[in-house]
Amino acid sequence: MSQFNQPASPEVVAAPVSPPRAGDPKSRIVDALMELAAERRWDDITLSDIALRASLSLADFRDHFPSKGAVLGAFARRIDRIVLDGRTADLAGESAKERLFDVLMRRIDALKPYRDALQSISDWARGDLLGSAALNGVMVNSMRFMLEAAGIGSEGPVGTLKLQGLAMAWNRVLDTWFEDDDPGLSATMAALDRELTRGDRLVARAEDLDRLTAPIRAVGRALLASRRTWRQRRRERYSDRHERDWDRRGEIADDPAI
Repeated sequence: MSQFNQPASPEVVAAPVSPPRAGDPKSRIVDALMELAAERRWDDITLSDIALRASLSLADFRDHFPSKGAVLGAFARRIDRIVLDGRTADLAGESAKERLFDVLMRRIDALKPYRDALQSISDWARGDLLGSAALNGVMVNSMRFMLEAAGIGSEGPVGTLKLQGLAMAWNRVLDTWFEDDDPGLSATMAALDRELTRGDRLVARAEDLDRLTAPIRAVGRALLASRRTWRQRRRERYSDRHERDWDRRGEIADDPAI
């Protein structure tokens, strides 16, 4: 068959190009991911999909983020900033629970535009243990700042319990929020109040236990310190004796009478 009789090769179809988007590249990538998460399953979103939606090349995407999870971390920091920038001193005289309730409801307000995306991401995380663990780490970091905004400490063993407990409680509140169609969010507020009340009781017990066990921990630390000191003294004595033995051997070797 001559080259003139060969069938025509199929046309090369160019990849679709999204219209240009305004804003800095990082914000565009975050927006693109959340838009896509609201439209499809998390596992169906590729890095190329995000770059295309953000009107960026894949190379530009890589310059800013190494993974979809990293983009989610940036989204969490965006929400953190919105909440922290809106902090006021109006509740300074309220209880810790009321202050935290106000902070977390402001977080709900900041999340409203992304509810469908967050529900999709939450559904994915339930079936992915590694993904769930990674999201938990992101949420614990956010809750640290939410507690700080409410004037609640999060240091030490009890602080660690507060952070992890609040992250888990927050996930349960979000599950209620996903199904709450009331404009006043009555079910969401009731769930948040219930979770914070339960958390108050658990933290109070943990603080009581921390105070009761403080003397025991102090004795344990003292014993460990004394044991380390004893080991150190033993090593020093061995080292000194070893050096003296070598010095003595050197004297014997230098003795002209030998």
